[in-house]
Amino acid sequence: MADNLKVEFDLKNISEDEAAAKDLIEKGGKQQVPFLVDTEKDVSMYESYDIIDYIRDNYANTGTETAKKPRVHISSSVCESCEG
Repeated sequence: MADNLKVEFDLKNISEDEAAAKDLIEKGGKQQVPFLVDTEKDVSMYESYDIIDYIRDNYANTGTETAKKPRVHISSSVCESCEG
């Protein structure tokens, strides 16, 4: 998805990174992924399709440079986190 939308992500594995798992619970209330926290627009959400649509609508193909990076948690064991 990130390559198709030209949005850059840094990966974090919440099953191996206690700090990332704790941060996810603090921000979203539960350890469920995917989870998006966009600090630029103060938006948080679960649900893969909603996250993909949100990233596509707000960050994909926004110019020649890589788009600004929201925090994103994707899949059951991998947390992708972008510090924007």
